[in-house]
Amino acid sequence: MAERLRITRTCVIAPEELEWRFSSSGGPGGQHANTSNTRVELLFDIEGSPSLGPRQRARLMERLGPRVRVVASERRSQLQNRELAIERLRERLAAALHVDAPRVATRPSRTAKRVRVEQKRRVGQRKKTRRPPRADED
Repeated sequence: MAERLRITRTCVIAPEELEWRFSSSGGPGGQHANTSNTRVELLFDIEGSPSLGPRQRARLMERLGPRVRVVASERRSQLQNRELAIERLRERLAAALHVDAPRVATRPSRTAKRVRVEQKRRVGQRKKTRRPPRADED
């Protein structure tokens, strides 16, 4: 993997910063599973990454900690598991870097208030018609 890993528009990670580990995948699979190192573990050091800006590093450290670890072992191929691990790392980092827009408090409009009160009145009328007639209302 020679290309840089793009997380967001402003966050790009160099491939040298990623630490790869490979091991045999557990579960069924016969001789192939016993002899092939298809399980992929991908580690990224947030704390020591030169690719991250100070705000990005602080946000990631707060949400994910000093290191991020991703594991992929679903596929029989190491290459496919590598791609899965990269995609999972990208998703986790992007989700942690995402900043929600601040909510701007608004007031309900005059029409919204009128519609709400009208609906409450209709529901009250509907409930009133369900009641049995009272003796004193004749």
